[in-house]
Amino acid sequence: MSREQHIARTFVELADTLVEDFDVIDFLHQMTVRCQELLDVTAAAVFLAHPGPHLHSPAPCDPDPALQRVLEAARHQGPAVDAHRTAQLVTPSSPADAAARWPQFAHHLQRAGYARAIALPMRLRQNVLGSLLLLSAGDRPLKADDLALAQALADAATIGLLQARTIRQQHAVNEQLHTALQSRIIIEQAKGILAARSNITLNQAFDALRHHARHHQTLLSKVAHDVIDTGFTPAITRPRTETSGSE
Repeated sequence: MSREQHIARTFVELADTLVEDFDVIDFLHQMTVRCQELLDVTAAAVFLAHPGPHLHSPAPCDPDPALQRVLEAARHQGPAVDAHRTAQLVTPSSPADAAARWPQFAHHLQRAGYARAIALPMRLRQNVLGSLLLLSAGDRPLKADDLALAQALADAATIGLLQARTIRQQHAVNEQLHTALQSRIIIEQAKGILAARSNITLNQAFDALRHHARHHQTLLSKVAHDVIDTGFTPAITRPRTETSGSE
């Protein structure tokens, strides 16, 4: 397979997130593997932003303890953090430059045998999900073409992740709508049962269900289920005109 074919196949892989069983961990791992295959780098890692002050690297990688220490340090300082914060490519000019900017990260980087580290943002317009960290054992900087390809891969992965998130959110919305519809059916049934049982109007039955739910801090649908399933009858406030009639 030629390099061009490999690149084309990689972009197809990164776009293939429109599936029910999408596995984000496997997706990110594949992303790092393809970076190592296509770019002049020794290792790659994806960092994503989550609630909290630091980035996280969810994809499995080389179990080498030295690399693990580099990635742990990269969550707190270094090019990955700066690329996410600025949404820009971060590439130190030299190992000395890296040591001056990120002493702790640079210390672990050197001890692990890496000479260079750069990071690219994982972004789509205003959405910045994290960053892609690339590590090289050699001291030769990445060529402009490789940098452009790396950013394109990061952008494609970002689009894939956003697509997957949108699908999950849509599924959640659909489930919520389905639940709401089912709850409404149950409530309507309970209103009818309660109205017939207590000889009141449907509006009065609904007011009784709602008052009980609010007073006891429970779901209206649960009160309705109790009316249907257990014969529970909430307290009913009748209009004064019903209790003050004349003989």
